[in-house]
Amino acid sequence: FSFSLAGFIEEPERKYCFECDSEEQCQEWIEALKRASYEFMRRSLIFYRNEIQKMTGKDPLEQYGISEEARFQLGTHK
Repeated sequence: FSFSLAGFIEEPERKYCFECDSEEQCQEWIEALKRASYEFMRRSLIFYRNEIQKMTGKDPLEQYGISEEARFQLGTHK
């Protein structure tokens, strides 16, 4: 069983091939790679930030000097 990753922005010809002992192991790798993606982490940040703000009434990123503009951009990317 195997799968590959390709289509990198800076290196479009680059391709990574993964070989696994089972289809289940391939799926575990694919899920782990998805969870490590920028988009997954960005969505998690937005979700937990909103949850903390609901619980505390404060934006947890405000203490780090995140501007209103950056907050708007963070919440509107798809």
